[in-house]
Amino acid sequence: MDRLHLMSTFVNVLEAGGLSAAGRAMGVSSSAVTRAISELEGLLGTQLLIRTTRSVRPTDAGLQYARDARRILQDVEEANASAGGAHAAPRGHLVVTAPVLFGRLRVLPVVLEYLDAHPGVTVACAFTDRVVHLIDDNVDVAIRIGHLPDSALYARPLGHVRQIVCGSPGYLARHGRPHRPADLAMHTVVARSPATAMTAWRFASDAGDAGDELRLVPRLTTTSNEAAIDAAVAGFGLVRVLSYQVEALVARGVLEVVLRAFEPSPQPVHLLHREGRRGSRKVRGFVDLALARLSTGDMGTVRTDAAQVPPAVATGTPAMSIPVAAT
Repeated sequence: MDRLHLMSTFVNVLEAGGLSAAGRAMGVSSSAVTRAISELEGLLGTQLLIRTTRSVRPTDAGLQYARDARRILQDVEEANASAGGAHAAPRGHLVVTAPVLFGRLRVLPVVLEYLDAHPGVTVACAFTDRVVHLIDDNVDVAIRIGHLPDSALYARPLGHVRQIVCGSPGYLARHGRPHRPADLAMHTVVARSPATAMTAWRFASDAGDAGDELRLVPRLTTTSNEAAIDAAVAGFGLVRVLSYQVEALVARGVLEVVLRAFEPSPQPVHLLHREGRRGSRKVRGFVDLALARLSTGDMGTVRTDAAQVPPAVATGTPAMSIPVAAT
């Protein structure tokens, strides 16, 4: 059987989550899929899938082979498109993931501009605060906030965000402004976290180091950033958020930032993708546009600072890691 067909069948099994599901997606029987996988494993001399009665999952060798197979299949698709004269414009389906609020506020405008420029592309936006696995979930581009673990993904720096504490002018007029982190014990706190009895906020010390972790008892906890911010806007208490989440509200004077001198070190923001410099035109086109739009002053409080970017990441080289990014 053709080696590219075997590769494609293997990738379809992983993306569909099973042999039968892959067969349905490909329009063939599950037994045909099983034979193709067995033939591929025989050619390679290694087991690619662990099969049980309930699930199919890749071995370590299967994970690595899947990365290589996807790249090879993408190269073939690009070559065919180029030979057919379709190389002038990006085509296909693009999947982009980002944290919920960052996605809505920052990434969606870039996606809309990209779609306007490239009518041959469709985009699915997976805006979620959980970490999405680019390979397992078939995601092309991800925006991550926070320090990255080592990864085989390609990382491009966008800037950074700060953790800030803020409250409404009305609340601060009634209760006063905290001057040191310890003063928060006398204030009403709104926390974006699971419903636990206490929440921990870390601040920098006067000397600028990591300082101590301050444990607080919030009056209100919520799993939604938007709800926590709404409570602060309503004057209920102080909330800790990332700077981009309330940038417009702070600019309008709806919220005021406190304890600026004790803010912890900024968190980096990166764009991640898995295709490298020879990636598909649809991915390269979106990455180039996102870098142009999100690395500029348009990001507001998310500011690019090349001095804080490790050289290997700044050049767009692989982050040398496992295939997962940061939150």
